[in-house]
Amino acid sequence: MHEFLPTIILRHRRENLKKCSLRGLESRQDLLFFIYPVDPLPLLKGQVLLSLNAPPLTEEDRGKGLFLIDGTWKYATLMARQVKGEFIKRSIPKEFRTSYPRKQTACDDPERGLASVEALYIAYHILGYEAEGLLDHYYWKDAFLNLNSPLLQHKSISP
Repeated sequence: MHEFLPTIILRHRRENLKKCSLRGLESRQDLLFFIYPVDPLPLLKGQVLLSLNAPPLTEEDRGKGLFLIDGTWKYATLMARQVKGEFIKRSIPKEFRTSYPRKQTACDDPERGLASVEALYIAYHILGYEAEGLLDHYYWKDAFLNLNSPLLQHKSISP
């Protein structure tokens, strides 16, 4: 297991926890959850902010902390504009697809708009971090892995 900074997750206070893909991961030591706009964030400098329209995340980003914004597309857009920090924006490679049955239309590219736990899982694999257990509570785990398994294996990572 590689040493790395914990992942900071900023979750909107109105996020429906019954539908939240990260639900059940709050006790993991490698994940730090903060509630927007209630909780003050730690200093954000040099973290990788996962974003849809940015250069792809690569192994070269290993060792940097991850910052994930968790909310509906509408809320996430607002949160991203208001969070201050010096980020390195990266995206999950565009070939990966979501298995989450999305109903929202606010995402520019719904098939690439991964559920938060899907993005986190793929990011951990790309960076060489321990991803075991991340998908344990995810209802669409099997569909997600089946859909993306060839890509995960192609990138020298296995589900």
